[in-house]
Amino acid sequence: MLRIVLGLALISVVSVGATEVRECKNKPFPLDVKIADCDEPPCVVYKGTYAVMEVHFLGNSNNIRSITATTTAKVLGMNLPYALPEDVSNVCINLLYGAICPIDKDEDVTYQFNFYVEPSFPEITADVTVTLNDVNGDAIACFVVSCKIRKGATAAISDSNLLA
Repeated sequence: MLRIVLGLALISVVSVGATEVRECKNKPFPLDVKIADCDEPPCVVYKGTYAVMEVHFLGNSNNIRSITATTTAKVLGMNLPYALPEDVSNVCINLLYGAICPIDKDEDVTYQFNFYVEPSFPEITADVTVTLNDVNGDAIACFVVSCKIRKGATAAISDSNLLA
């Protein structure tokens, strides 16, 4: 009985800080996702800053040498792809805690995803889908999170200078 209580306590401690995200249809779900300053969506992200996410997932096959992150945003009913720069989309160079590729089936790894919110993005709410794919394009992990894009502090300062 004590083991069960300790196990449940450990699980609750481990899951503290995870952001509530939704599953993608027919794709593996990560173990958890942590988005800085967001426990419950919609997550507010500011233009001209980075949205920082940690995606904790398991390898789905052995000897995975390459993993690529892709994103789409659902806006006004349309899924719009957003091309990520190589230094962000290359999951293997952004693994945390000493993990390196290749990774194997059921290997537990965390990817740090630093998404730059372009100043030109419209101030809207969008469902953002993040998918981690192997070299064959098969999904290793996928999640959806609602994000509100808002004007950043630097933009507000610039706007106040225009009024002066």
